[in-house]
Amino acid sequence: MPLTRNTCLERDAADPIAPLRDAFALPDGVIYLDGNSLGARPHAALARAQQVIADEWGEGLIRSWNQAGWFELPRRLGNKLAPLIGARADEVVITDTTSINLFKVLAAALRVQREDAPERRIIVSEAHNFPTDLYIAEGLADLLRDGYKLRLIDAPDALETALGDDVAVTMLTHVNYKSGHMYDMAAVSALAHRHGALAVWDLAHSAGAVPVDLHAGGADYAIGCTYKYLNGGPGSPAFVWASPALRERFWQPLSGWWGHARPFAMASHYDAGAGIGRFLCGTQPITSMAMVECGLDIFAQTSMTVLRAKSLALTDLFIELVEARCAGYPLTLATPRDHAVRGSHVSYAHPDGFAVMQALIARGVIGDYREPSIMRFGFTPLYTRFVDVWDAVDVLREVLETGAWQSAQFNERTLVT
Repeated sequence: MPLTRNTCLERDAADPIAPLRDAFALPDGVIYLDGNSLGARPHAALARAQQVIADEWGEGLIRSWNQAGWFELPRRLGNKLAPLIGARADEVVITDTTSINLFKVLAAALRVQREDAPERRIIVSEAHNFPTDLYIAEGLADLLRDGYKLRLIDAPDALETALGDDVAVTMLTHVNYKSGHMYDMAAVSALAHRHGALAVWDLAHSAGAVPVDLHAGGADYAIGCTYKYLNGGPGSPAFVWASPALRERFWQPLSGWWGHARPFAMASHYDAGAGIGRFLCGTQPITSMAMVECGLDIFAQTSMTVLRAKSLALTDLFIELVEARCAGYPLTLATPRDHAVRGSHVSYAHPDGFAVMQALIARGVIGDYREPSIMRFGFTPLYTRFVDVWDAVDVLREVLETGAWQSAQFNERTLVT
């Protein structure tokens, strides 16, 4: 039977998690395929923000640190997020940014290795990793000096060759931000351990998008953000996890008062708190953090297994339709076809990818662009429909057929792409 728009509508009608779309505020006339960059707003977030601002802050004032549970929010929300990444209760805190949390865990990992194997001073990562990860590693190595360096590989299959006796840490992103390639976490962590290295994982494009099991995956440290697939809101706080076997070995160097064992003892010297709480630093952004809960609560209504199945079905459909209906145009698939190594977004390279994406956005199909030529399309199974995929490819074909992307307005670079 040929694939038609009606086929997509039928798949939506049979989709067991289709009702979860109603939990989100999605503008009319928009096909949103950028949840891999910023998740859509849960309806509940508006009321929650109003509650925090008008009631808890406006009426409760400083009493809300106790009465509204503000002080415990990083741990309480960490416990809600934990099942999505294969962590246990009291192993995750939501705090700070992905970049800051990466600095914390890298520093902790290097300190552990300095005690156990002082000759190991190399951080190994991918040249195509998200730039902030590389910048943080470079900055930390420069701060420490004394032989600490970042070593980059060009492709995942070059990892083992790079793991010499001088390597302290592998720092990899589970799902690549550009290609959507997904590592086998368990295999890579085991490889790192066999070579005496610790495994640090960035879950920015994994949490809420693909099943993750940090314990079974042999991770040592992990960080990630909440504003993508977890729908926490623009710039919402990130999260951090450390293996129970390692988290008491060393407190992270940003030893602010929230990570102290007794913050309100106001002691003159730092005494690291127990457990994952030692990875906290300073006072938390409560208004933003409170909205993270609205996104996390939606995940409680389904499972990552169900979400993953729909994600793969959506991305398969998109690839199939682009190949069938956009053949003859200079589009190159940059995302793996193999389910085992594919995340929840699909990337295509086009020589004028920026302009093509701007033309799509002007027509209500919102994806994004990454240099040098990559158009990214994110498929968030909580709210993306099969008919959205069909309609998005319709618009893509129209933009390519008409050459609409050649208009000057679509070739003017924006600050954010």
